[in-house]
Amino acid sequence: MTLLYKADPVRGQRWQALFAELAPELEIRLWPDVGDPADIRFLSAWTLEPGLIESLPNLEVLFSIGAGVDQLDLTQVPSQVTLVRLVEDNLAASMAEYVAMSVLALHRFLPDYLDSQAARTWQPIREVSPRERRVGIMGLGQMGKAALAALQPFHFSLRGWSRSARTIDGVETFAGESGLSAFLAGTDILVCLLPLTDETRGILDARLFAQLPEGAQLVHAGRGGHLNPADLITALDTGTLSRAIVDVTPVEPLPQDDPLWSHPRIIITPHAAAATDAEGAGRALIANIRRNLRGEKMVGEVNRERGY
Repeated sequence: MTLLYKADPVRGQRWQALFAELAPELEIRLWPDVGDPADIRFLSAWTLEPGLIESLPNLEVLFSIGAGVDQLDLTQVPSQVTLVRLVEDNLAASMAEYVAMSVLALHRFLPDYLDSQAARTWQPIREVSPRERRVGIMGLGQMGKAALAALQPFHFSLRGWSRSARTIDGVETFAGESGLSAFLAGTDILVCLLPLTDETRGILDARLFAQLPEGAQLVHAGRGGHLNPADLITALDTGTLSRAIVDVTPVEPLPQDDPLWSHPRIIITPHAAAATDAEGAGRALIANIRRNLRGEKMVGEVNRERGY
């Protein structure tokens, strides 16, 4: 019962200590110290070295270090290897904090006041009641539900959209392609927390922005591949959108000459919305391995057809 870990080495050392304390029956090896490849039944990784999985003849489960699996080259992963994404409460809580911070900043005109400060202009802006501010979350998985729960105490008009129908107390929900237009038409602040799949790649584009109310605002903390940066800049320049807070981009780190950096209506954060908590993720991993050993379904198992 051996796990091979291939990601941040500092976290790996913390996991070794955590496994020794909480699960001494499970051995954890840190890449590149593979030892006998035939011993490895579980692999935890952020990305894959070419040929790595082929070198592990008894591999049964691949655990993604992150909440998604789009960073992995799934063509390297045989169908008999179960793919599992990270589902961990601390990660969702961190994302909820980021979304609440961003939505409140846009709702209370903080970017506008920062512009006024830079211009030394004293100009209050009329407040908008939270009940009049329609906040829409795209993606109603663990992250989306946590973000909605964090926003509910502020009494925003909350909406949610996902690929399949969901019911959430206090939230007006929409589903599928047929529900997307109606969802967008009633959303003043759009928050993207979708998984990245073939269907959602590039979804934040001119066509989608045009379906929002004029002057809507965007918080993008999903995946970099969702965003068409040129369309975002055009939407902001033409007034289709008024502001954007962007945490993830198609190329990371964002190149120094990228126009997103200098656009006056964009706030950039460096993929910092939700960082993996080492101890929480380690405990979640141990629990999932034990589920697997008991023959139970693991939390976060990925449906490869859906991509999440």
